[in-house]
Amino acid sequence: MAQKIRIAVVGAGAIGGYIAGHLARAARAEVSVVARGRTLAALHATGLHVTTPRETFSVAVNAVDDPRALGPQDYVFLTLKAHQVDSVLDTIAPLIGTGTTVLPPTTGIPYYFFYGQKGAVADSRLTPLDPDDRHWRAMPPAQALGVAYWIGAHSPEPGYVVQDGERAACPVGEIDGSRSERVVRLSELLGEAGIYAPVRENIRGDIWVKFVNSLCWNPVAVLTLARLGEMAEAMSVLPVVRTMMEEADAIGRQLGVDIPQAPDKRIAVTLGAGAHKMSMLQDLEYGRPLELDVLARSIDALRTLAAAPTPTIDTVLALAQLRARSASRSTHLHS
Repeated sequence: MAQKIRIAVVGAGAIGGYIAGHLARAARAEVSVVARGRTLAALHATGLHVTTPRETFSVAVNAVDDPRALGPQDYVFLTLKAHQVDSVLDTIAPLIGTGTTVLPPTTGIPYYFFYGQKGAVADSRLTPLDPDDRHWRAMPPAQALGVAYWIGAHSPEPGYVVQDGERAACPVGEIDGSRSERVVRLSELLGEAGIYAPVRENIRGDIWVKFVNSLCWNPVAVLTLARLGEMAEAMSVLPVVRTMMEEADAIGRQLGVDIPQAPDKRIAVTLGAGAHKMSMLQDLEYGRPLELDVLARSIDALRTLAAAPTPTIDTVLALAQLRARSASRSTHLHS
C-alpha cells in the first residue's frame, strides 16, 4: 500500500485551521499541525472545529510543537503571519527535505516573486523583504509553490475556525506557470477535501491581486475600525481604496505582472463578504502585532524597482502604522 502524502500546516489560526481541518477530515493525506501554547492544548483536548456557511464539523488532528517529531513532509503550508516567519525558519527546517514543496505566506510580496520572471526584473531579489537571503536559502524558490488565500475566516478561540462569507478559494500554481505533477496533486487533494483550489497558470497575478487587496483594505480597516459592509455604506471610503489599487497596479504592470482583474471587479468581489472583519482589524482588537510593516516593506521594495510614486498608499500606511503604535501603547498601559 502506497504511503499517504504527508502535509504539515505550520500555524493553526484561521487560515491554517481551515485548511488543516478540511484536509484531516478528508483523510486522503497524513496531516499534521505545528502549533504552540493554548492552540496546541486545544487541539490535543478537542481537535479542530470548523464552521462554514454550509456545515460545522470537528476532526482530530496530529498536533505537535516540535517539527522534529514529524520529519520531512511532501507539502508544508506556512500559515503564520508574515512577520512571524523569519523567527521560525530554523525551527521548521526538519520539515523541509529536498523533495518538499513549501507554500510560504503571501500577505506581502513573497521573496520568490520574480524567480524565473522574464524581462528587466528577472530573478530580482527583494532584499528589504529577505535580508541576507535567509528565506531564499531555507525555502529554495524551486521548492516553493504559489498560493493565494481567498478564505475570509476568523478564529474566535483556539481550535475553532469560522468562515466569513459564502465563498472561499485557495488557488495554487507554479511561479513559472507550468502544470507540474506536484501542483496538480495538491489541487486535487484540496478539492477533494472541500476547498476550491484551481491550478493557476498566472499565480503571480493571483498573488499580486491578493497582496494589493491586503495592502488596501487592511490599513483602511485599521483606521476606520469598520467591517467591509460598513466601508461600502460609507461610500467615500471606496474611492480611496480604488486609488490605492490603481497606484499599486501601475507598479505591477511596469514590473511585468499580468494583473488578471481590474480594481472595480476586485472591490465588488471583496464586498461580497460584507460581514467580514479584515484580519488586521481582528489583530488590532485582540492586541496582536499587525502585518503593516511587511506591506510597507513590500510596496517600498516594488516602488524602488519601478521608480514610481504611491502617494495615497504612503499616506494611508503612515496613518495606520501610527494607529497601530498608539493602540500598542494603550494595551501596555492597561495590561
